Amino acid sequence: MPQFQYTARNRRGEPMDGLMEADSPEAVAEQLFNTNLTPIDIRESAGRVEVKAKGGLISQWLRPRVKLDELIMLCRQFYTLQKSGVPILRGLTSLSQTTNNATLSTTLQSISDDIQSGREFHVALAKFPHIFSQLFVSLIRVGQSTGKLDEAFMQLAGYLELEKLTRDRIKSATRYPTIVLIAIVMALAIINIWVIPAFADAFARFDAELPWATQVLIATSDFTVKWWREMLITGIAALFAIRFWMRTDKGEYFVSRYLLKIPLVGNILLKATLGRFARSLAIALESGVPMVHALTVIAGVVNNAYVSERILSMRDGIESGDSIARTAAATGLFTPLVLQMIAIGEETGAVDSLLRETAEHYEREVEYELKRLADAIEPIIIVIIGIMVLILALGVFLPMWDLSTAVRGN
Repeated sequence: MPQFQYTARNRRGEPMDGLMEADSPEAVAEQLFNTNLTPIDIRESAGRVEVKAKGGLISQWLRPRVKLDELIMLCRQFYTLQKSGVPILRGLTSLSQTTNNATLSTTLQSISDDIQSGREFHVALAKFPHIFSQLFVSLIRVGQSTGKLDEAFMQLAGYLELEKLTRDRIKSATRYPTIVLIAIVMALAIINIWVIPAFADAFARFDAELPWATQVLIATSDFTVKWWREMLITGIAALFAIRFWMRTDKGEYFVSRYLLKIPLVGNILLKATLGRFARSLAIALESGVPMVHALTVIAGVVNNAYVSERILSMRDGIESGDSIARTAAATGLFTPLVLQMIAIGEETGAVDSLLRETAEHYEREVEYELKRLADAIEPIIIVIIGIMVLILALGVFLPMWDLSTAVRGN
């Protein structure tokens, strides 16, 4: 999503500058109006928002990232401070001095400086989109305007904890197959570079006719030994090229779309993304964020460009007067059960509570699918290992058997 640099005036007429992620300058202007700021100039920014930090460029690169655990703890600490009546500035100063993460400490100090210079809390947070998402900033803005900032922090802490739980489940389910695949790749490399050449030398001394499987293994090994440097350089270059392409809008959309179609894993990722969308929208609506603005914000936090595009199409449909249920059905993402729940929520005026139930439905589905994932992947891994052993047996041990038979015959 592009970033825009804006200049605006607050209620007192003071000029304010900042950066904001949005789909268009109009969306930036809308968000500024919603935060009681009058836009003066909006232009697309070519760079990314970076944390203001002391030191050189290398020291900034070496600064640690802000983890989800630290954000959860930050929200809970802010909740406790707000509940105790501690002012924001005092809380920011205290937390910036006590946190162990240098990046988060610098960020909190920068936010404190912005508030002292006249910026509102949520505007200062929006300068760091790589730490505080649009949903985070929007809920803080609503909490400020309604005087329920403590509840906003508690909602964010609960949301982030569920997000962390889902990520941990996915990592746990994919850890075993990932380790096995890495071990298979390493085993293939060792066999091709060291094991097969030793057998090839032994076979060459007997000048015997080798089976086709052995010839294929020896040819593959010779190619790997001769061209491994070029293969390594090509692989690294291809990796960087793919990463660069994935950062483009077209590449990100392509990968996001087909990532959801990968056998076994794609359906889990889709359900996890839709669960994140439903829970985020429920929290935003419960906090008082308007539907159209909430969809705009949530489209940027689902971490999938394809789903994000479908959410924005929902927003456009609602803006043109269509119902939530029909726009959701037009995306082709939701199951009939979920669409029925959304329709009932729209009719009864309880969209937020029905969306929360929808999120819980998807989260249960993800948990069930993740439990089945290991059982589904294990036979595939066994088959792959079995094929490797079969190829090695045919290519290595059959010639040895033939040679030993010939020697005994002589």
